[in-house]
Amino acid sequence: QRQLVESGGDSLQVGGSLRLSCSASGYPFMAWFRQAPSKAREGHAAIDRAVATTNYAGPVRDRFAISRDIAKDTLYLKMDDLKPEDTATYYCAASPLRPPGTWLGTGEYTVWGQGTQVTVSS
Repeated sequence: QRQLVESGGDSLQVGGSLRLSCSASGYPFMAWFRQAPSKAREGHAAIDRAVATTNYAGPVRDRFAISRDIAKDTLYLKMDDLKPEDTATYYCAASPLRPPGTWLGTGEYTVWGQGTQVTVSS
């Protein structure tokens, strides 16, 4: 099983922007999830890396953008206009097969990174 490694987490002020990275290890279907303290892990953005088809959860659709650099084998999550409620540990996830559902469910992915912390303060 090839590992995923996230990077780019930081502490920043409300309204700021941040880009997270994840070494993709060649997996075709990938997503970004986040988990805030005492909350369930939630999917927010997913992508089919071959054709760049994406899907987003409604609350972040206008502020988050998932993308990939095939040459660098890297997945990105660009986050703009960050809010305190965006504070969480962010995880990238991967699947060797096309996820059967919305692409945003935790059960649709079998490979996970260790997470990177994003803290947004007002």
